[in-house]
Amino acid sequence: MTDTTPGARSGETGEIWILGARGRIGGAVAAHLAAQGLKPVLVGRENGGDRLRDTAADLGTRAVVVDGVDGVDGMAAEITRQRPAVVFNGIGNYAETASLLARACMPGGHYLDLAADLTAVPRLLDLHEEAERAGSTLVTGSGFGVLATEAVVLRLCEDRPTPVAVRVDALASVSLDAGVVGAAFAASVIDTLTTGGRRYSDGRMATSRLGADLQNLTLPDGQPAKSAGAPTAELLAAQRASKAPSVTVTTAMAPTSPVMRALAPAAGKLLSIEPLRRFAVRRMAKARMKDTPRPRRHSWGHAVVTWPDGTRREGWLRADDGMDYTASVAAAVAAGLARGEGRPGAYTPGALFGAGLAERAGGQFLLPDTARPAPGGTVLG
Repeated sequence: MTDTTPGARSGETGEIWILGARGRIGGAVAAHLAAQGLKPVLVGRENGGDRLRDTAADLGTRAVVVDGVDGVDGMAAEITRQRPAVVFNGIGNYAETASLLARACMPGGHYLDLAADLTAVPRLLDLHEEAERAGSTLVTGSGFGVLATEAVVLRLCEDRPTPVAVRVDALASVSLDAGVVGAAFAASVIDTLTTGGRRYSDGRMATSRLGADLQNLTLPDGQPAKSAGAPTAELLAAQRASKAPSVTVTTAMAPTSPVMRALAPAAGKLLSIEPLRRFAVRRMAKARMKDTPRPRRHSWGHAVVTWPDGTRREGWLRADDGMDYTASVAAAVAAGLARGEGRPGAYTPGALFGAGLAERAGGQFLLPDTARPAPGGTVLG
């Protein structure tokens, strides 16, 4: 059974459904869209239905409450029945939910999510031809890490030949609210350990050690940051944006201490045993977090691009809190899709809307007027 709050027609043209509207990012996306005069419809399960209806009333919109028994399948069924223009998937577990919900939007409806792993993102991009035939636009990775690094690569490679090597660094700075870790975040942490590192070598994705490519960076504002290799979708987006045969990615979310980097491979092997993985996810999901301010003033996307002649260019994208920026990116993508600015197929956000999307979401590029060449290289420009 589904309870649809009265006050709007089912299937009303132009509706943007927010799945996961009770979460920090989902709630912020809905608020961004309502402020633009768009129509965010809040979608959730029975156990939070009253709160969802109250929030919807505050925004002047409606709520769709799906039976908890039906779960994601119930949401997909309602999408198929009511035909919203755009669906934002903020409920997590994208390896299982993304393809199901994206297909429910077809034909003609559009979909976006926050996936940032190397399982869910490639799966959604593999739906490109299906989405083209259906006249639907699917956007995955609509958050800080993927766009902040992808956009810098796009700007650095603009009107230039194909580079030989790219490194991107996703340096989110996030404040945390008190509460439990939650199953979605816990699963992403555990799955990072079990997957291990990834990189592109000779144009092919290859395994690497989790925590490899340790970076000790000095940010443009003078603050220090550490990052290391992890299996994130920034890698795939950077390779698609640059076509470089060699691509590496690091993130501030990866283990950077010597002890953790040494233990990570062994921990990953143990946690790849499914009963141990389930146990670890359950325990971590119940752990409580304290209110924690963000560790740095800004979040940064960073890229270093090298060409065959030795030319090396470096650029940055500055944003504020990484989660707040993610909400702004997702809202900008959803609004663009609702306005018909996309094109059929499956994309990462920069591939669809260009590097300028990063600025429209509130980021600022720091790109040097002249490149800093590698030793023996010349400046391209």
